[in-house]
Amino acid sequence: MKFIKRINGLLLKSQNLYKALLNSHSFVTAWHNEKLVGLGNAISDGHLVVYYPHLIIHPDFQGKGIGKLILKKLQEKYADFHQQILIADGKAIDFYEKSGFRKAGETKPMWIYQGHEH
Repeated sequence: MKFIKRINGLLLKSQNLYKALLNSHSFVTAWHNEKLVGLGNAISDGHLVVYYPHLIIHPDFQGKGIGKLILKKLQEKYADFHQQILIADGKAIDFYEKSGFRKAGETKPMWIYQGHEH
């Protein structure tokens, strides 16, 4: 059985994700009153490269600009970095393109992936 942690309505799918978020280089949250409605994080070497692995918005609060604000906050911190990297699929591609992200030339993303969501 998978561990599921509920944080004010946002489901974190596994204990490992929860730990990963806590160990991020940067972590931004969005709140409505006392309810956590969004979060985003960054992993970085602190100087040249940053990777944005998670941007999670509660379904009831999607489409209200919260994700855009969280991403903007993260990008402000890493604005002078050589590379800002993320992986996007589905509807997220359009969102990130509107935020300035582009396919990296002729590069091809590659990974070793243990999940089943993609």
